[in-house]
Amino acid sequence: MDMELTPMFSKAMFEGEGGSYYSWSSKEFAVLGEAMVGAGLLVLKPGGFALPHCADSSKLGYVLQVSWWYNHGNSNCVIAFLGETSKAYIPGEFTYFLLTGTLGILGGFSTEFTSKALHINQNEANILAKSQTGVLIVKLDPEDRNKIPQPHQNINIVNKYVKNILRYSPDIHVDRAGEATSFTEKNFPILEEIGVSCSLVKLETDAMLSPLYTCVSSVQVFYVVKGTAKVEIVGMNGKLVLDNKIVAGQVVVVPRFFTIGVVAQDQGMECFSITTTSRLADVVNFGGKESVLNAFAPSVLQSALNVPPDFVKFIKGKLANSDILVPPMN
Repeated sequence: MDMELTPMFSKAMFEGEGGSYYSWSSKEFAVLGEAMVGAGLLVLKPGGFALPHCADSSKLGYVLQVSWWYNHGNSNCVIAFLGETSKAYIPGEFTYFLLTGTLGILGGFSTEFTSKALHINQNEANILAKSQTGVLIVKLDPEDRNKIPQPHQNINIVNKYVKNILRYSPDIHVDRAGEATSFTEKNFPILEEIGVSCSLVKLETDAMLSPLYTCVSSVQVFYVVKGTAKVEIVGMNGKLVLDNKIVAGQVVVVPRFFTIGVVAQDQGMECFSITTTSRLADVVNFGGKESVLNAFAPSVLQSALNVPPDFVKFIKGKLANSDILVPPMN
């Protein structure tokens, strides 16, 4: 069965004075549901506060702009969420369950039930449930902003759930090509519980992310942070299933066992991605010294490619001196 893999932008699901939430719908981007992954984008305006909630899926948030949690600054806070949705209420989408507000759990119960549960009278229960008239994101006034504690006060909690990927040395750096930094269960243990790994790849102009795929039944999701690139995805039976341009703000989904390659265009490209396995070792690349092609014995590669020995020697020499990030040829 053919999959529609064309990169897509998100659409607004909620817009308010305090901010917005955007989502990629599994109805319009069916591969999300088929691959059981999801993506969302949270925008908090200055003073914006997301009401307390939980979600039906584990996910990673990559902060694109400003601080996180609530926005006490003067610029928008933007967070991209990518995650696995195999146990979601709607596969391919994140469903949120709010505690407060007009869609909150507190307002759903009768005042009789709430008063009994909390040992308060029904008038107090009504105040508890109905005072917040916001829906998902509200805007705090300056006085209320100053009352919210800073999240970094409990270092143990922050270190468990938050990492600044930009402060880590790249795992791979290639001159004129770019760099790649990855988090797995080894250097970010919470990822083992979530069941994903993540990477931040920065490509310079005309540089390439060599074709790669996962050797286990896992899926990759890419969010384009900056720039533009050309992307190709090869699916079953060697069929080219996507040949397209990707730009900032779009999401690309790579189904299990499909292979993706990316070439940055004029301004370079930066992308954040997740793979639905917490071990980066499960991701395999075709190019470079650690590639599948370079691992084969020369005689095996010669037979597989049906080429003469001198060409095999030439190819393996190229592979031995290259990496997963490839600089321009000129």
